[in-house]
Amino acid sequence: MKIALDAAAGDIGLAPNIEGAIAAADSWGVEVILVGPVHEVASALESSGVPAGDKRFEIVDSRELVTMGEDPSTACRNKPHASILVCAELVASGKAAAMVSAGNSGAAMVASLWHLKRMPDVLRPAIAVPVPTGRGTSVLIDGGANTECKPWHLLQFGMMGTVYARHVLGVSEPTVGILSNGEEDSKGDDLVREAVPLLKSSGLRFYGPIEGRDITAGTVDVVVCDGFTGNIVVKVIEGTAATILSLLKGSITGSLHKLGALLLKGAFSALKKKMSYDEYGGAPLLGVNGIVVICHGKSNAKAISNALRAAKSLVEGGALSQITQSLEEMKKSLEPDQIKA
Repeated sequence: MKIALDAAAGDIGLAPNIEGAIAAADSWGVEVILVGPVHEVASALESSGVPAGDKRFEIVDSRELVTMGEDPSTACRNKPHASILVCAELVASGKAAAMVSAGNSGAAMVASLWHLKRMPDVLRPAIAVPVPTGRGTSVLIDGGANTECKPWHLLQFGMMGTVYARHVLGVSEPTVGILSNGEEDSKGDDLVREAVPLLKSSGLRFYGPIEGRDITAGTVDVVVCDGFTGNIVVKVIEGTAATILSLLKGSITGSLHKLGALLLKGAFSALKKKMSYDEYGGAPLLGVNGIVVICHGKSNAKAISNALRAAKSLVEGGALSQITQSLEEMKKSLEPDQIKA
């Protein structure tokens, strides 16, 4: 299975992408198409000990890169041969089974819509972010693809998130909650209040409105919100986790004797592993005709490797057909005016 990797993308650049690709090839049997400046990519592979002609790696030249600070649509129009667009073209043509990028997430969205198109009946693709909780792992959708949403979009996010939770996280009957500022149906802004009755009549296992504290408590398996809110929530969780881990590490090394620190080392390592986004690798963009995994801009080699693994799992698990089938089944249970563009 070949997966296209946006090789020079991300805040750190080429190194973690190359190292992650090598790790994924070694550990998961992934064949990687490295999309980026051919000479720099080839040199990085050689420096990492990859012999020339290694069939696990293919390089597709692209000297244009959409940077983090650029407007996605404008940059993609002005850079038609940008690496993120080439990755999407490879998936659309069938030369790659999936694509992974730690670059500009908006550009990944634009490239996917241009070349892969939306799946049938999907109004807005959305980013499904795995979130570690007290009960395991939940998924938050949308994690940042759509800053402005309508109630019907949130309904579909709940549908796609349910498919992801069922087929990727292994939750047989996922519960769905909509993020609000209170548990009562009367709370929330107009978007939330209008989306609640749609979710109630959707056939999903709708829990109801949830508060921010319910996300990490694992109250529901699928957390639905607009992309503006979702992106803020994800980054708050990341920052809080990093701060807690740093404080714990300082407390252990600063106040406990060596034996006590040693006894806590295993528990600390397990906690760090559970809370680190490196372990999850990336978040899939659901609702387009192809497997697209979007990584954190600061992704290291481990995160890239795990993102490639996640992409491979999504392909092997038939995620696209599962989403298509589930959306079609759920659509049949809705009133005609509940699905609008």
